[in-house]
Amino acid sequence: QFLAAPMDVEPIQEDETSQEWVTPGRRLGHTDDYLPGEGTYTRKQYIYSSVVGFKMASTQDNNGLPTLIVRKDREPSVVPQIGDIVIAKVSKVNTRFATVAILCVGDKILKDTPGGIIRINDVRATEVDKVEIYKSFRPEDIVRAEVISLGDARSYLLSTAKNDLGVIIAKSVAGATMVPISWQEMQCPKTKMKEFRKVA
Repeated sequence: QFLAAPMDVEPIQEDETSQEWVTPGRRLGHTDDYLPGEGTYTRKQYIYSSVVGFKMASTQDNNGLPTLIVRKDREPSVVPQIGDIVIAKVSKVNTRFATVAILCVGDKILKDTPGGIIRINDVRATEVDKVEIYKSFRPEDIVRAEVISLGDARSYLLSTAKNDLGVIIAKSVAGATMVPISWQEMQCPKTKMKEFRKVA
């Protein structure tokens, strides 16, 4: 559960990061230096962005630490190109492919969210015949993928076959941000239940 945003907010080190746009999964800072706020989550003492937007920090806190938040915002739109690494949100899955909305290209947040498809044969590089979409992605997952082609009806074809591509943020049934424990499993920190994913 993400924390509420503080009232008094200003950009972190304004001269350096006032134009810093961050994407889901981007490491923002250490919990020794900051507290997690809106649009962030923590894992192993580090704070990460859970949304696309503008990295900011509060000016005051009871413990003397600023609170990191990510304010949703958008840069001018860019167009995904073949070979680009994108961040996308899974909207639905079926037995043959996962449908996604592309949120950003690299570190550039898209003004519009074009559609994308991850086909069953583009999920991973090995044992392709054993891939099951339902064990790779679920709706609302945030994934990192590579653009491999411009498909039909303005829907990009994406691949997660490389080791560093796949699910980067997923919520468990209990609503917690899950922790990756292998390349194909994530675990809920609350219930300890494991769920299959194609993990980045």
